[in-house]
Amino acid sequence: MTEAEYTLESKLWKAIKDDRTVMLALAGVEEGHSQPMTAQMLHDEDERGPIWFFTSKDNDLVKALAQSQRAVVHFSSKDHELFASLHGELTLDNNRQIIDELWNAFIAAWFEGGKNDPKLQLIRLDPEHAQVWLNENSLWAGMKLLLGRDPKKEYKDKVGNVELGRH
Repeated sequence: MTEAEYTLESKLWKAIKDDRTVMLALAGVEEGHSQPMTAQMLHDEDERGPIWFFTSKDNDLVKALAQSQRAVVHFSSKDHELFASLHGELTLDNNRQIIDELWNAFIAAWFEGGKNDPKLQLIRLDPEHAQVWLNENSLWAGMKLLLGRDPKKEYKDKVGNVELGRH
C-alpha cells in the first residue's frame, strides 16, 4: 500500500467513525434505493471492518437480503472534506455478543423489546474496497494556480482506490 493510499484509508475510517451516517444499498437491486444507516465498528477491531448496522426485520433492505449479497455504501463527511464509495459483502448477522457490545440508548429508542425485540436485525458489512476523494478547497487550488503550481498535479494523491479487505 502506498503512502497516499494509507492516508486515504486512514482518513476514510476516521471520518466514518466520527460521522457514522452512510447511505447503504444492495448492489444490482433495481427496486432498491440507498438508505441512510448508522455505521458502527467495534472499538477493538482494526480499521478494516466489519461495519455493523442495526435495523428492523421489516426494513426493505433486510427483506431483499435473503442471503449475503454485494452492497455499496456512499459516504460524505459532515464537513465535506471527504467523499467515498465502499463496496463489500452484506450479511444478516444477529451475533448476540456484537449486539451487546454495540447496544446504546440511541439504538434502544428504536426497539421497544430492547435487545430481545423480535424485529431487531443486525447487518454486517465486510468492506473490500473503496474509492476515496479528499476535497481540495477550490480557493486553495486557485491560490496554487496563481503561484504557478498545477492544482491537478497536486490533487493526484487526494483521490484513489483503496483495498479494504483484510490482508
